[in-house]
Amino acid sequence: MMDFSQFSGYLVFLTVLTMGFWLMIFLLTFVIPYWIIGYLREEWKYRKEEKVKLD
Repeated sequence: MMDFSQFSGYLVFLTVLTMGFWLMIFLLTFVIPYWIIGYLREEWKYRKEEKVKLD
């Protein structure tokens, strides 16, 4: 049988593990694609501006 300190440590471990899991899911499905799409939009905008300057 677990005493209270072991049980509370187990709950803290599960909380940190769950928070890390959902943070990784959030980063992989929203934040990283958002950064990539934003970078590509900026690159395309700058290339278009350079193309207009050269013409």
